[in-house]
Amino acid sequence: MKKINLEIKALSPLVIGRQKPGGNVSEVEQYIPGSVIRGAVASQILKRTNQSISDDDDFHQLFLGDNPAIFQNAYPGIITIDSDCVFKPNVQVLPATVLSSKSKSGFQTGESEKNGVFDTLIDRFCAEKYAQIYDPNCPTEHSTYGERVDHFSGFYSEHDDDYYTPAANDRLLTRVGINRRRATSEERVLYSIAVLNESQENKKRPVTYTGVVLINDDLAVPLQQFIQNHQDDLRLGGAGSRGLGKVKITAKAPTDIKSTVIHRIDEFNQKLRQRWSEWGKIFGNPLEILPENRTYFTVDLQADAILTEQWQRTTVISPAMLQQYTGVSDLSLHIHAAYSSYDYRSGWNTAWGLMKDVELVTNKGSVYLFSTENKNLWLQAWEDLEVYGIGDRTCEGFGQVQICNEFHLIFREEAV
Repeated sequence: MKKINLEIKALSPLVIGRQKPGGNVSEVEQYIPGSVIRGAVASQILKRTNQSISDDDDFHQLFLGDNPAIFQNAYPGIITIDSDCVFKPNVQVLPATVLSSKSKSGFQTGESEKNGVFDTLIDRFCAEKYAQIYDPNCPTEHSTYGERVDHFSGFYSEHDDDYYTPAANDRLLTRVGINRRRATSEERVLYSIAVLNESQENKKRPVTYTGVVLINDDLAVPLQQFIQNHQDDLRLGGAGSRGLGKVKITAKAPTDIKSTVIHRIDEFNQKLRQRWSEWGKIFGNPLEILPENRTYFTVDLQADAILTEQWQRTTVISPAMLQQYTGVSDLSLHIHAAYSSYDYRSGWNTAWGLMKDVELVTNKGSVYLFSTENKNLWLQAWEDLEVYGIGDRTCEGFGQVQICNEFHLIFREEAV
């Protein structure tokens, strides 16, 4: 598999609809789903070709074959450093175990008086095993003693050992309805569309999103060249006939996928055992010892996932499901914790001209803590999970996974 990095620059407002079942309020996503990028590329390819699709052509392999291209979500990639806008291609989703102050939540960057952000997964695991209640508060000098903390979600990116929150702003566009017979504005017909802004609040540069396409080696170069040659022709989202959805997509040259999963797992286990020892020095003997022969790892969702177990929707990845997805048989696999929530997603299929089914999804940022006695069985499976994802419709950006997100190693007293 090859990786094509995408840089998507918004040139007009983007209508990336997000409407819950039964709702009538206009909502917009804060990122560009992989399904939107996938549909735009497929539509442009079909528009440029004059032949029908066959089972052995490139289009079929890209979108309809057994191993199609995987279009991951594109997340906002612009961070503000000392009033300057910087594009970061590596943007990740904060785990669901991350906390920050209720009053001054956010990263401590530059001269910011935010109270910092930290992760609680390892400490919660230790507290449970030592029969203690884990109820953290703000740890920084800017906070008052005992100030409460709350869940902190969103995206993050690292720059020069500092952490930043890239985000896209949205607004409502109000439009007038048109009388089709007279081709003039219709009285008492107004409607509003929720859109993602095309530029930063300071208007210094367009909002830019970063995404990835994972594709077979033989089709990587042709797809990259096609996107690059038609980078000004693609439209993302709805309301394209009203001048919205214009973007410029830059597709970087395909590169090999380099995995660092083994390094992250080793570092995670080292920190977990170190933290376990520190808890022991304070609270004495735990309810049970930490086995030396077990390797602990997390499965962190970097995108919404559609999970199914025994034909039913679920929000928890069980050991049986993980073995089924990876093809690994391991009786020693055990789940210790799950932090997840759910939502609903639908959409519009342009090719069919129909609404997509409403799916119950597990929200991005969800965290699952596992352990195993057979580390060697999982070495390749961990790498495959990060490439192919987990659950259904992974080629549309669902189920993107990271093993042992590095943010789990940021403890309360080291809040960033």
